[in-house]
Amino acid sequence: MWISNTATVMMFLSAVTSLIVQLDKRVPQASGSIAIALLLGLAYAASIGGMATPVGTPTNMIFVSYFAKTYPTAQGLDFMRWFIIGFPIALLLLVFTFALLRWQHLRQHAGVELDTAGFAEQYRQLGKWTREEKIIATIFSLTALLWFFRADIALGNFQWRGWSNLLPRPDYIQDSTVAVCMAFLLFFIPSRQQAGRNLLEWEDAKRLPFGIILLFGSGFALAKGFEVSGLGTWLANQLGFLQGAPLWLIIPAIGLLVAVLSEFASNVASIQLALPILAAMATSIQIDPMLLMLPATFAASLGFMLPVATAPNTIVFGTQRLHTSDMMRAGCWIDAAGVFIISVCALGLLRWIGY
Repeated sequence: MWISNTATVMMFLSAVTSLIVQLDKRVPQASGSIAIALLLGLAYAASIGGMATPVGTPTNMIFVSYFAKTYPTAQGLDFMRWFIIGFPIALLLLVFTFALLRWQHLRQHAGVELDTAGFAEQYRQLGKWTREEKIIATIFSLTALLWFFRADIALGNFQWRGWSNLLPRPDYIQDSTVAVCMAFLLFFIPSRQQAGRNLLEWEDAKRLPFGIILLFGSGFALAKGFEVSGLGTWLANQLGFLQGAPLWLIIPAIGLLVAVLSEFASNVASIQLALPILAAMATSIQIDPMLLMLPATFAASLGFMLPVATAPNTIVFGTQRLHTSDMMRAGCWIDAAGVFIISVCALGLLRWIGY
């Protein structure tokens, strides 16, 4: 929800791999199925969690930026409003994924008993939290709180004035402002473990994938090209047969289309291609563009069937512990459930918060 899904999988992969090695020794008769469930669960959970917040995955940030630029006077989604919609979708899809993987891979090993004493001992050997870990956890928590309560919150009779109103120009404060300022603090807090260094040094920052900024920029340029050339309008007109169709049919159809596209192209490329088309389509059939573009953004994260669909899928597939058929067998059901959950939740919750 808070960190890139690729980075999340890379951080957890070593721990999951270590767990699988232990399972090979303790329950060799069941370790193969359990390994598949663990690896697929790791990849899928990382992608699902990214739906819950605007910063969880690049597709969300692309949508927020594109919507703000295309409809500067329209009501966008601040952090809290996004969370109200995204978190239920992510939670329901995560529960479904857990149940599916358990049924597909673990039900035949329900009677297997696993001694957890060894895992408990390894956890004990980690020791207490270090000072540096406590500081990072504190800044991480504070960042999340600042994101949630930056803007005004109005949900029915509940009203909350955002903390940005305490400043002379609250419109200058965005979610990106919070992220940059909190990360900036790390450059000034000294580390006890490494004398003469701070928690974050420029040498660390230089290893960040700055190329992703160029990827975003090229995507915005491509979207602008769709708009000014008229290609987006032309493609939207080809979907004119949907005019007059009920929303409960239009939204799943768009979600399914984007989900299938994201299986063969990156989710970033898929949403950058879809957003300008959906914007023109919303104008053509005269409905609020948010009702089309937000579900499509969530659907772009539904790449669960193929190893090339998302970076998390590629990473766990590289362990050579599972096959494409394993991923397709689970992924097709999760994609279908995702389209249904997104369609119901997005439409219902958008209506609830005033769209």
